[in-house]
Amino acid sequence: MELISVNVELPREVIWKEKTVGTGIFKKPVNHRVMVRSLNLDGDGQADLTVHGGLEKAVYVYPFEHYAYWQGELPDTELTMGNFGENFTTTGLREEELNIGDRFAIGNVKLMVTQPRMPCYKLGIRFGRPDMVKRFLASRRTGFYFSVLQEGEVGVGDTLELVSRDENNITVTDITQLYTRENTDPELLYRAAQLEALPESWRDYFQEQCHRQDAR
Repeated sequence: MELISVNVELPREVIWKEKTVGTGIFKKPVNHRVMVRSLNLDGDGQADLTVHGGLEKAVYVYPFEHYAYWQGELPDTELTMGNFGENFTTTGLREEELNIGDRFAIGNVKLMVTQPRMPCYKLGIRFGRPDMVKRFLASRRTGFYFSVLQEGEVGVGDTLELVSRDENNITVTDITQLYTRENTDPELLYRAAQLEALPESWRDYFQEQCHRQDAR
């Protein structure tokens, strides 16, 4: 499990559908070590803090393994690291193999998997394709977020070490499939609604789905 690109960028204003929009999605690789802090990486930023960034979405990770799929889907698009707005481009970390609550170390940085990425329209801005959000979610190649348990520096070539597995065994993919109703397993839904490592907003959503099932 390796960090192959560290990508940051400060927010900028762009024109989208004849409106000015602020976005921090245009991440670019850097060739120096970067400080990872509890809210984001040094040199990085988010335009709309009501839905981006924060303690539970401090670091966005995208598996490099997905790039081959997208190159096939978007053959006329030149893909470079950071294209999906990720801070870390990695190898060896896949959504279907990661539990929410899994803990990792990279150097002296301690991280925890918190949730999948649910894309907003700004992904469409990044690719110049209004259909990109729908295609991204349909692909189930969402990437995932880390919260930062201990701050420190990281750089390209650093190795991620699994420190502990969350015993609830609910994967990032499980959460995505529950959200999209691809998986309607009542037992899994109930467990997700109680999963402490999952952000409160997600647990609230799944608890509401549990109430709806109980009311049927």
